[in-house]
Amino acid sequence: MSTLPSLNDHYSLLLGLDKHWEVERVDLQLAAKRVRIDLRHVRGAALSCPQCQNACVMFDHAPEREWRHLDTMQFETVLRARVPRCKCEDCGVKTIAVPWAGKHSPFTWLFEAFAIAVLQSAGSTSDACRLLRIGWESAQRIMERGVQRGLERRSVAGIKHAGMDEKSFKRGQSYITTLNDIDADNARVLEVVEGRTHQAAVTLLESIPAAQRSEVRAVALDMWDPFLKAVRQVLPEADIVHDKYHVTAHLNTAVDTVRKAEHTRLLAAGDDTLKGSKYQWLRTYCDGRSSEAVSFRKLHQLDLKTSRAWHYKEDFRHFWNYRLPDAALRFYEAWRKAVMRSRLEPLKKVVRMIDEHWREIFNYIRHRITNAVSEGLNSRIQAIKSAARGFRSYANYRVHILFHCGMLDLKPSIH
Repeated sequence: MSTLPSLNDHYSLLLGLDKHWEVERVDLQLAAKRVRIDLRHVRGAALSCPQCQNACVMFDHAPEREWRHLDTMQFETVLRARVPRCKCEDCGVKTIAVPWAGKHSPFTWLFEAFAIAVLQSAGSTSDACRLLRIGWESAQRIMERGVQRGLERRSVAGIKHAGMDEKSFKRGQSYITTLNDIDADNARVLEVVEGRTHQAAVTLLESIPAAQRSEVRAVALDMWDPFLKAVRQVLPEADIVHDKYHVTAHLNTAVDTVRKAEHTRLLAAGDDTLKGSKYQWLRTYCDGRSSEAVSFRKLHQLDLKTSRAWHYKEDFRHFWNYRLPDAALRFYEAWRKAVMRSRLEPLKKVVRMIDEHWREIFNYIRHRITNAVSEGLNSRIQAIKSAARGFRSYANYRVHILFHCGMLDLKPSIH
């Protein structure tokens, strides 16, 4: 029958200590539901400089510190030690690295890895803090270290399609801009910057390493001029693709503008035909047999300017189905000619906008990308913001976005 190990040996095995460290004492504090494990560097064990890794001699010991570890039988477990300081001929006096925790971290590697898993799974940071019994600031530091590790490990090689999108940060004209990998199999936020200026967009795009920038084939974005200039400056070989949903939104706005003007004119004549019909004109009726489609058909068959505007808006949807640029161009020229002869000024205004950005809009036919993935990531970012009830600083907001939406390898390597 084998002899049971002592409590010190038991915890030494559980902690996976190497030959340089040993458990000096285990203090079981029942009333506090706490286990404190005192560790000691083995006398005469080799020392190495944490900076250059060269062998060096003992100088003294740093003040005593503690590290939060994984619980033992639901008892909070803490490691305590005075870490040796060594004297390196090249680097001077340095505190040696410990095998159970990172530099300056108050948590062990194992606790930090567990905390990251909880933070990723919990509904909010506050919920995770309650489960882990740590403060919000401690959770924030764990997330920051995780994001830093993830960014250092991440590869951005092979990014073919990127998307840029803005998101409100605080009340008023306060924004962040995100750069996203929008290929469906690898949808993720690559980086976040504060603001939506030209310089902010340049900084964002320059986060892609120079060696990988030529691999980006296209960038999906809206018609915000500072973004356009930034892409042309930093990624001159990439095509710009204006989001088709952005164009559709302009067409919907034009139809609604026609409806408002016509509704005002009809009401003046005592006709309330268009009353309460706003959202009917903004829809697409794929199923012509539904009650909504039947009701709309009766409205659409009336001799109204709004009916003609809706028809042009719906007809343009066919443009996005073309696969050949020449065929798409022929369709657009015919559609454009009809709209410009329609005397529907709001629709003609959209045509002029398309003419101004025709190259970027037609690039959709070649690349077939939209900012739908970016919008989906924006929804996740909004959920993060709502769960946190806002963020006091941009830096914290950025960390939370990359932590939850960056698809990063966040956990520490367990030593």
